[in-house]
Amino acid sequence: MALKRGLSSAGVQRNRAFGSRFPVAILIFFSLLVPLIFFVGRGLHISDENDILSSPGEKNVDWRERLALQHVKSLFSKEVIDVIAANTNDMGPLSLDFFRKNNLSASWKVIGEKTSITDKINFTAVDARQETPKVKVDVSSGGDHAQLVDPAKLARRQLREKRREKRANELVQRDDESIVKLENAAIERSKSVDSSVLGKYSIWRKENENENSDSTVRLIRDQIIMARVYLSIAKMKNKLDLFQQLQTRLKESQRSVGDVTADADLSQSAPEKIKAMGQVLSKAREQLYDCNLVTGKLRAMLQTADEQVRSLKKQSTFLSQLAAKTIPNGIHCLSMRLTIDYYLLSPEKRKFPRSENLENPNLYHYALFSDNVLAASVVVNSTVTNAKDPSKHVFHLVTDKLNFGAMNMWFLLNPPGKATIHVENVDEFKWLNSSYCPVLRQLESAAMKNYYFKADHPTTLSSGASNLKYRNPKYLSMLNHLRFYLPQVYPKLDKILFLDDDIVVQKDLTGLWAVDLHGKVNGAVETCGESFHRFDKYLNFSNPHIARNFDPNACGWAYGMNMFDLKEWKKKDITGIYHKWQNMNEDRTLWKLGTLPPGLITFYGLTHPLQKSWHVLGLGYNPSLDRSELDNAAVVHYNGNMKPWLELAMTKYRGYWTKYIKYDHPYIRSCKLSE
Repeated sequence: MALKRGLSSAGVQRNRAFGSRFPVAILIFFSLLVPLIFFVGRGLHISDENDILSSPGEKNVDWRERLALQHVKSLFSKEVIDVIAANTNDMGPLSLDFFRKNNLSASWKVIGEKTSITDKINFTAVDARQETPKVKVDVSSGGDHAQLVDPAKLARRQLREKRREKRANELVQRDDESIVKLENAAIERSKSVDSSVLGKYSIWRKENENENSDSTVRLIRDQIIMARVYLSIAKMKNKLDLFQQLQTRLKESQRSVGDVTADADLSQSAPEKIKAMGQVLSKAREQLYDCNLVTGKLRAMLQTADEQVRSLKKQSTFLSQLAAKTIPNGIHCLSMRLTIDYYLLSPEKRKFPRSENLENPNLYHYALFSDNVLAASVVVNSTVTNAKDPSKHVFHLVTDKLNFGAMNMWFLLNPPGKATIHVENVDEFKWLNSSYCPVLRQLESAAMKNYYFKADHPTTLSSGASNLKYRNPKYLSMLNHLRFYLPQVYPKLDKILFLDDDIVVQKDLTGLWAVDLHGKVNGAVETCGESFHRFDKYLNFSNPHIARNFDPNACGWAYGMNMFDLKEWKKKDITGIYHKWQNMNEDRTLWKLGTLPPGLITFYGLTHPLQKSWHVLGLGYNPSLDRSELDNAAVVHYNGNMKPWLELAMTKYRGYWTKYIKYDHPYIRSCKLSE
């Protein structure tokens, strides 16, 4: 047979002759392995002396088989033949993987993939005298015989599985720990979230705990959006019947949802209207749906909504600025009633007691410039209420001619206990004129009058809202700029505490007079954060005068509660510095209107920072202030548009102010002022 002819010595020599082109080991291996397995499979054993011992089932061996076995003996070592015989007898068909994974000899190499060479090998042996049936040797993992498994490999596999399982458990545990940390961090952050700021949109509110909360309202609004889209497309494609149906259902849905934000507020007919709208929308989708058209309509609606939001923001800004400029009817009523009654008093009854304390430098003096009677009363009342010794406190009030009578009458009727108070009229300061004061001269200029009073001045929302705050009437009043003339107003005082009329005093303030200002003129609380309220926010650093003289990152500070050393003020000629820069800003190129920018310039390098607990700001615009900071503050300040006497004030902060108003006072009741 051809298979046995390949085992002859001539065949072996021919194979060796081609060794330069074919791997000899591979050719020999595959040409001899088949008969070897065949004969060994029949139960033959090869002894060390090349004897052939027949198995119990066979007494004689064919001469061809002997010849083949002799060649096998010359080619294979004893260890290989023993392994083949042992595996054939004990474990069935031999797996070729065994030779690949056991280093029997350096000359044995297996070329091919690392996995099993073949799944099944069919051998056919044909006897010269009679046909031998086909023998099927299965070297796969299946079959009736068990596959040979290396114990060391099995141990390594088990070790790898244990390591893999251990690693998986560690990763799961680490993920669980990370999730717990994230949850704890989220809980801590949630505690700092002020629910009053977020309002109904707060994710921490109870009504939002259910992820399906208000889903019906959202469904109706989504239907309205799609109805508008299809309504436009139906009109474009002249689908009049469908257009009418969509228009009818759209009006019904809009009436149904209205301003409702919760499912509980919807009418009982809402589900029926949702169903009817759904049917019409389904019909419209079948007839009108076009991806490009729908996308275009939605994009156009989004742009329109964005423009509306911008417009509403401008309108909100405009209205808030407008509201901040107004005086409530109740306060106007109070001022008028007090003024009338004051001028009905005889001159001798218009005087305040303890006038000798007004120029005593050993007492605690306060400067308060205001045209709001109710606000001024809160400042004085709160200061006296929290003072340890009110008899040592002196209040210097300055107002305008319009409110002079009302301010006097209120404190004549409601004297501040043992404290001293005095009210003056700014219009009676004859030295404060346009020849001396640059601001007065500028206010009388044609350019400033044109800015404030010209009939065709842009007042539309788009052009005027951004600068409306700078056209506030307070910038036309000298009460706002009088803070730069304190030594002229109070020439015999050494120190004075300046207070705005939108503050509330919560603690005794006498400790401020003991603060060492280190030769500085102004003691104030700084307001800058990492990038907020620094000089570049208030001043125009594109102007060379500003850029050369000031640091854009210098920290800003707040007016509202300022301790001024009037001796140092006079030495450093602070008023002269103010005049110099105010003259340079006649065309408003250095800063816009207001008193804080010129204050930052005038007191640049001359301001001593106070502890923040002395003065907490933001109650007029920031709804997320720390409650503990407010409660521990010596002074809280309603800076911003949301003043506590206005309807737009934030209710959460209003209590700090209203607690110092006597709402049972006859004048207040008659003017219908209430909490």
